[in-house]
Amino acid sequence: MKHLALTIAAVALATPAFADYPERAIEVTIPAPAGGGTDTSARKLATLLEEELGASIAILNVAGGGGSVGVTQFMMQKPTGYSLLATWNSPITTVPQVQQTAYQPDSFTPIASTSETAYTLCVKPDFPADTGEEFLAELAANPAKYTYGNDGIGGTMQLAAERIFQSREIDAIAIPFGGAGETLQNFLGGHIDIYGGSISPVLPYTENGEAKCLIVTSAAPVDALPQAAGLESLGLGAEETLLWRMVLGPAGLDPAIVDTLAAALEKTVNDPAYVEFLATKGETPNVVTGDALADRLQGEYDALSKVAKALGLNQ
Repeated sequence: MKHLALTIAAVALATPAFADYPERAIEVTIPAPAGGGTDTSARKLATLLEEELGASIAILNVAGGGGSVGVTQFMMQKPTGYSLLATWNSPITTVPQVQQTAYQPDSFTPIASTSETAYTLCVKPDFPADTGEEFLAELAANPAKYTYGNDGIGGTMQLAAERIFQSREIDAIAIPFGGAGETLQNFLGGHIDIYGGSISPVLPYTENGEAKCLIVTSAAPVDALPQAAGLESLGLGAEETLLWRMVLGPAGLDPAIVDTLAAALEKTVNDPAYVEFLATKGETPNVVTGDALADRLQGEYDALSKVAKALGLNQ
């Protein structure tokens, strides 16, 4: 009996504590209202992830504070593997620059990024520029003449634009709105000179000739906007700012669970059905995991902190 007890104990020590993970439903917090870009992307991904993991996934939307309310609430979850956060980058890397938050990028366990897309700067057809370089030259030659819409004071779009403008010593007037949809309506209505926002809302208006997009905030160009210059071609590749999405866990999440989730996410993100879904939103799959994801979060946080400080926005 003594030998049997020792054998059982040895087997128990050799068996990972989470070998059968997941054994029950997983709750995913989305720090945004239902129906938005992050919500629809996360729900589509969750459907595929349920099949891959063999466990049901419940969605909890907690909106407010530019995502900070939901992220802060999520921080109270224990690192069991049954509570995950599906978010875009702004609540983690941008919001803490302009609001007091209880968290920093290293307050979570990075699991995997899922997709990404650029922001864009667009003008009306009669704007006196037809290329990205001409656009920047026109703004530089006319300080404080042009207004550009963005997603709120200290929002990712404003900081993305200012990274570009500061590199060229451009002074443009930022006009904050409640999101890309509101920015677009004011741009189309002639209340601002430049649309600054995500790509998908403005695409129909580039196709019908009501807008021309001259710059994207990614280093590389974007196929959907052939007239828009990528930042690399302007010598500004280091100023890239993207809208990207990810799945995080609470701090202290077991590495075995992280590996299981990261592998499942990589497979589902590259599922043809999800790739096709992302394409309709102007997004592309992009899976970054582990330390590389932690470095990406911290690197973006540090870069945006410098921009926010220059604008006097830092908390």
